[in-house]
Amino acid sequence: MITRRNFTAGAATLLAAGHISTRARAATTSWDMSTVWPDGNFHTQNAMAFAEEVKKQTGGAVAITVKAGGQLGFKGPEHLRAVRDGLVPLADVLNIQQVGDEPFMGVESIPFLCGSVEELKVLHKYVRPEYEKIAARNNQKILYIVPWPTQYLHLKAKVADVEGLKNIKIRVPDKNAVEMLNAIGMAAVMIPWGETIPALASGAVAGVSTSSVSGVDGKFWEFLKYVYPTNHVWSSQMLTVNLDSWKALSADQQKLVADIAAKMEPGFWANSLKADVDSLNRLKEGGMEVVPVSDAMMTEIRAKTAPQLDAFLKRVPAADKPVRAYLAEMKRG
Repeated sequence: MITRRNFTAGAATLLAAGHISTRARAATTSWDMSTVWPDGNFHTQNAMAFAEEVKKQTGGAVAITVKAGGQLGFKGPEHLRAVRDGLVPLADVLNIQQVGDEPFMGVESIPFLCGSVEELKVLHKYVRPEYEKIAARNNQKILYIVPWPTQYLHLKAKVADVEGLKNIKIRVPDKNAVEMLNAIGMAAVMIPWGETIPALASGAVAGVSTSSVSGVDGKFWEFLKYVYPTNHVWSSQMLTVNLDSWKALSADQQKLVADIAAKMEPGFWANSLKADVDSLNRLKEGGMEVVPVSDAMMTEIRAKTAPQLDAFLKRVPAADKPVRAYLAEMKRG
């Protein structure tokens, strides 16, 4: 039997639950995340998986919407500043494209500094603390870092030696790559990813220095014929969050989101390796030929670009200690 007393108590309980529900909805944090890469790119897929896990584990209290393909209007080189200034709460930042603001971010693009993803992991042991400091002074926090796979030269022409590369106009993503490819006689042009396909279509460039993954993103087989596995530099994407946005989360939410990022990052690295294999196969299916680079050609490329290590360390003194510590561990110091 429902008494007035029971009814009143039940109504009070429902009213309280309603207030809690209202507060929960009011406390929901919604973040847009900017990336220039398309939906199918593994970095974007990583970000979507991360967003889904954050939504799941926070019960929807932290909702991240991945805005792929540059739809928020930011180009890759603008992402560090966009997050810093609060123009977007989260962005997938390509480290090597931020050297205009933070020269240290170009450390991975020192030619042939790392020869494998395992060596890159060792390098990150020394440079990641510096990346964290850079993020902090730019009003943001790094949630996770994931490398691109090994780099290739994607070209229209077939060449057998360094002389054959002379004067080929090639798109590169950062200033250090301009110096590197100019050193071997190419005519490097720094172009953001969003402008790369139009440059290929118009004939403004006859090659692209990038990963096989980007080659698939850009359907390079429509413009180019040959892929050269030079493995000359590395680069990484850093998912960063604006510190003001971050501090708006509760301490428990911050810990949960940070823990999710740390737990998922190793799997994201594995996705990078798989994406390279899958993408190289897709380029071949599209009609591109993978051309082995001769030992003589690689030796000459390495010799011509070797001075860039000391030049970088001289230009960016903060990189000297971590890079030399890495080289010492690799027994190359």
